[in-house]
Amino acid sequence: MKKIAISIGDLNGIGLEIALRAHDEVKKLCQPIYCINENMLGWGAALLGLDVPLDFEIRDCGKVFEIEAGVCSAEAGESSYDSFITAVALAKSNEVSGIVTLPINKESWAMAGLEYKGHTDALSDLLGCEAIMMLGCEEMFTILYTHHIPLCDVPHEVKAKKLKPFLLKVYEELGEDKIAVLGLNPHAGDNGVIGDEEEEIKKAIAKANHFFRA
Repeated sequence: MKKIAISIGDLNGIGLEIALRAHDEVKKLCQPIYCINENMLGWGAALLGLDVPLDFEIRDCGKVFEIEAGVCSAEAGESSYDSFITAVALAKSNEVSGIVTLPINKESWAMAGLEYKGHTDALSDLLGCEAIMMLGCEEMFTILYTHHIPLCDVPHEVKAKKLKPFLLKVYEELGEDKIAVLGLNPHAGDNGVIGDEEEEIKKAIAKANHFFRA
């Protein structure tokens, strides 16, 4: 059974409760290693009125701080980041096959002085390659071209020059013969009636397809 590192998320949030309540189901799928300070685990479980399972394997990391449910704090942000980078380190050293990240609080990360908006851009930096965010299930996956930027900035990012390499990367990673590309505007712009960003998307698709036909 594969080992998976699980970053515990924000201890002022719901991450630890998810980990404790879901443990019996998770261990049927993998051998989880939870990245959390041992003292914080015991204290957090006590506050939740939950027992720590005997087979709850951890990788001790992070500092002790006062847990305050629902409160944003620099200490909580730093703790959740420490948990995350510990999980990443386990993956980079091949001690685990992958990582799972429980919810962080982006405001707490900012309060801790972290430059990252979330896991995705942090992974890009830590691994030295562009991380791609994907949402979905077995029936359908949706891959996000932009993430963690204001909605008003998205149209400025839709340029064929930037979109083409993204499409090529998605194709190389998925290996699917056909990949549907969503438009930006309602009705995909209706040929310029509702925005012209789709012209850039069409150019990117044509250039990407030409690359593989060449």
